[in-house]
Amino acid sequence: MFKKILIANRGEIACRVIKTARRMGIKTVAVYSDADARAPHVEMADEAVHIGASPASESYLVADKIIQACKDTGAEAVHPGYGFLSERTSFAEALAAANIAFIGPPANAIAAMGDKIESKKLAKQAGVNVVPGYVGEIDDTDHAVRIANDIGYPVMMKASAGGGGKGMRLAYSEKDVRENFESVKREGLNSFGDDRVFIEKFIESPRHIEIQVLGDKHGNIVYLNERECSIQRRHQKVVEEAPSPFVSPEMRKAMGEQCVALARAVGYHSAGTVELIVSGADTTGQGFYFLEMNTRLQVEHPVTECITGLDLVEQMIRVAYGEKLAFTQADVKINGWAVENRVYAEDPYRGFLPSTGRLVRYRPPAEVDNVRVDDGVYEGSEISMFYDPMIAKLITWGETREAAIDRQIAALDRFEIDGIGHNVDFLSALMQHPRFRSGNITTGFIAEEFPEGFTGAAADARLGLHLAAVAGVLASIDAARAAQIDGRLNGPADPSTSWVVTLDKVERQIEILGDAVSVDGTPVVVDAPYAPGQKLVEALIDGEPLSIRVERKRTGWRFTTRGASHELRVLTPRVAALSHHMIEKIPPDMSRFLLCPMPGLVTAIHVAEGAKVEAGQPLAVVEAMKMENILRAEKAGTVKAVAAKAGDSLAVDAVILEFE
Repeated sequence: MFKKILIANRGEIACRVIKTARRMGIKTVAVYSDADARAPHVEMADEAVHIGASPASESYLVADKIIQACKDTGAEAVHPGYGFLSERTSFAEALAAANIAFIGPPANAIAAMGDKIESKKLAKQAGVNVVPGYVGEIDDTDHAVRIANDIGYPVMMKASAGGGGKGMRLAYSEKDVRENFESVKREGLNSFGDDRVFIEKFIESPRHIEIQVLGDKHGNIVYLNERECSIQRRHQKVVEEAPSPFVSPEMRKAMGEQCVALARAVGYHSAGTVELIVSGADTTGQGFYFLEMNTRLQVEHPVTECITGLDLVEQMIRVAYGEKLAFTQADVKINGWAVENRVYAEDPYRGFLPSTGRLVRYRPPAEVDNVRVDDGVYEGSEISMFYDPMIAKLITWGETREAAIDRQIAALDRFEIDGIGHNVDFLSALMQHPRFRSGNITTGFIAEEFPEGFTGAAADARLGLHLAAVAGVLASIDAARAAQIDGRLNGPADPSTSWVVTLDKVERQIEILGDAVSVDGTPVVVDAPYAPGQKLVEALIDGEPLSIRVERKRTGWRFTTRGASHELRVLTPRVAALSHHMIEKIPPDMSRFLLCPMPGLVTAIHVAEGAKVEAGQPLAVVEAMKMENILRAEKAGTVKAVAAKAGDSLAVDAVILEFE
């Protein structure tokens, strides 16, 4: 077995590979950029090598620096993780030339499957179902329009070398093609160094299902069941699970055998994933089509590990060393259900805009009771503009799908993240959504169920009652502490036990009588251990556990649980009565301004001072985390002033335009 391997990546996947290598008795080498000098993967590895400045183009994407690090440290092999150089044919070839093993597939397989246009041709030759589309090179926008018209709308435009949701646009009309074709080309060029685009028919009511394959260098190839990845936003996966609630044993077998045939056709070994689009209306078991093959480890690989009992990183290392697979297709089973949520640095309350900054507080849930957290950040670390916005992956396992989902909800409530925007509330809302729990999902789920954006999961009356009870208990604990301090200063020492708690404009009368709590006369049994300053309360309410992230406010609390933040005003009865006479403060009207919705770089301003604009018209383009965001007019108007220009780096809520 290898004595030492280098991980040519960062963040959670670098940490993930190091954990397996350590368990196998293999020493590890981390590489890092300026931005990652104090990153967890650097601390975890046996050795670490600095490879350049913060931008990936000057560090993690420079193959020569990775190879030199191998030579300097004596690393015999490289695990590329995912992203960066993991699917770069030239990198695999350069490692081979330097006599360094690549823990991944052969270079010819990467080349064959890395080009979406060529891979579709190969898939068709191998007998794999493919989506109708145009797989040749597209000359310009007019050519793209003609192709889209011939295929029939809706169509999907994709960067040929794309992935991770970048370089993809859905077009329902010629107008959409003309408006977005150049953006797809630019995103492909900026993110992958390739501006080629292909166009294919968009399958409506689609499900995104992928097959995990694994092969060795001796011709043995198996499929490790499927993953459902239909919950996506902007074509980027948010939730993954294994197995799929839609796939039947017959469909699984048909999919798996086609994917193994494709892998065999390109001489594949190591772990790889064949992504398929499946018609949600299909009942024949044959309505699935090849999308692409990812010749690397997938972000969502943990759910496959949970249901098969296999460590995919270990298998990749063993295959790279030349070992045979120690099992056959007949040995691959499905044990229970696993669900993965991706915790991103983005603000769902502001249209899922990227969030950068310092993780002032980061406390993931404990890895107990079939809860797993894969992360690569630490409290105090920086979520920078240079890399992917993923903070962590939360994986839960259960004997049933419902059990795995319920564990997700409970674990998400125990995530403590401060300093940046994050999507934990949104993920919890997804897990609680009746349609998701039913398994009736498609890739359009988020757009269909949250058409007006996300404002938090609704709290039912029972949750409201429980939160009010906990607020009363916490207020009494705070009051008792204040009374104790006052008593020491010869002040009053009689804390209040009566409170008026207001939640969503509903007032509730709370009485604290020893260990008993009364809410509007209804007894509630509350066990909520709390010390002033504590950020997470693990409560037991009428025998049911509820984790609540708490933040002290001037007149009460902000409680965050079950997918939403709730403002609770907590006052004594006397102060509550007087508060009704207070004048409500009206926030200023900012509707005259176009504000920058996220920290980002202005790449284009489409209007000038005095211009007349119509609702929906593009006004400006802001780039953040390599994604272009088109800002449009919400209504018709006239531009009074232009406050920004292309090339400006703006903070969130910075003024871009002012309207008359």
